[in-house]
Parts: sequence; C-alpha cells; structure tokens
Amino acid sequence: MSSTEPAHPLQEAAAPPPAEARWDERALSILTAEHASLASARALAYNEAFTRIGNYLSFLSISFVVLALIAQATSFDEPFLGIAAITLTFDFVIGLITLGRILGTTSDDLRTVQAMARVRHGYLQIAPHLEPYFSDGTTDDREGVMLSYRVPESGLRGVLYALTTSTGMTVIIVALLGGVLAGVLAMFVGVGAELAFGLGTASTVVIFAVAGAAAGRYFVRDQAGLEVRFPSAQAAPVPEGPPERGGGPRP
Repeated sequence: MSSTEPAHPLQEAAAPPPAEARWDERALSILTAEHASLASARALAYNEAFTRIGNYLSFLSISFVVLALIAQATSFDEPFLGIAAITLTFDFVIGLITLGRILGTTSDDLRTVQAMARVRHGYLQIAPHLEPYFSDGTTDDREGVMLSYRVPESGLRGVLYALTTSTGMTVIIVALLGGVLAGVLAMFVGVGAELAFGLGTASTVVIFAVAGAAAGRYFVRDQAGLEVRFPSAQAAPVPEGPPERGGGPRP
C-alpha cells in the first residue's frame, strides 16, 4: 500500500484519541452510559432465551398431557398414532424454531460482549493503571471477547459442557422429540414395535449430530465474523496528563 493511499475507515476509528480528548470529563460519563446500555441489552437477550425455552417446555407439557388423555380414550389404537404423529410434528417444528432463536440470542449476546470490551478498552485509555482490576477482556478480538465466557475444553469434557448450555439442552430435546416422531410414524404405517424403536433411536442420533454440528458451525462462523478494532496485540496507550485549566500539562 502506498503512503498516499487513505487509511481504512476502521483503522482511523481505532486510532487512539488525543490526550486532551481522553482526559475530557465527559468521556467517562459517555462510556459509563454506553456500558449500562449494553448491560441492559445483554440482560434482554438472556431473558428472551430463557423465556423461549420456558414457553417451549410448557408447550411440550401441554401436548403430552393431551396425548395421554387421547390415549386413554382410544386405547392406543390407530387413531391415536395419527393424532400423536400430527402433534409431535408440530412440537418438532416449534422446537427447531426455538433452537434457531436461541442461536440468534447467542449471536446478539456475543456482539454485546464485544461492544462492552471496547468500552473497557476506552476505560484503559483513560486510566491504564486500572488494567489489573479488569476480569473480562479489554480488546474486541476473539481472544478478548471469549474471556467473558468459559471456553469449552477439548475432548469429552468439552462436549459435556456444551450439553449443559441452553443451546445444547434445546438440541437434546429436539433430537429426542424427532426420534419419537420417527418411531410413531413407523408404527402408523404398520412397522413392528422393535423396528420402529430402532428407527426412532437412529433418528435421534442423526438429528442430534446434525443439529449439534450446525450449531457448532454457527458459533465458529459468528466468532470469525467479529469486526475487530482493538486487537490484543495493540496495547492501550498511556495517556499524558490532562491539561490543567490554567495552562500546561499536569506534572
């Protein structure tokens, strides 16, 4: 790149502000207000995720109660299998929609955490000596952002940890529901109980593998798409003393 070529807009935005701007009394108030706004946005994302999962579990509970009442009335005859297949299909589709929205709230939370890391980076530009007191990241690249999360360990422990998250729990529920639906559909078309059980088990494993892999790829792609302005290699500059109201810089 030639010396006459203009700098990239993001590079200009990431350039440290002048010492006078960093010591502006309004800067801390503006950063604090932005930090509070981002904290509220993150709380809303968490609340939406928990509400979606709670509503889905309530819908499943109602569906199973209705199926139990219908089973008593039909003695598990063929009409019951047809009604169960239709009900479980609705449950499965709503489960996929819920999983998609959970992934969306996770993406919203990731970008909120990145924005909060930028605010902390601004704090350090004002007061670099406070860096040892920050527990979360102060840079907005993947390494800095993921300090706010527990990065899953590799191997079996990482898989078990992933299953304890809201996304992992939703994947398990959807996979089990898909397996039950496959077994009910097999019995509805006349397949024996043992073969239907095998088909249901295989369907559960396949759905779990596909949904889990898709969620993992979504997370990796989302993290790779983060717009970085303050990478970890860029240390927060030490500001000069603020200019005194009467003249030269403070000693």
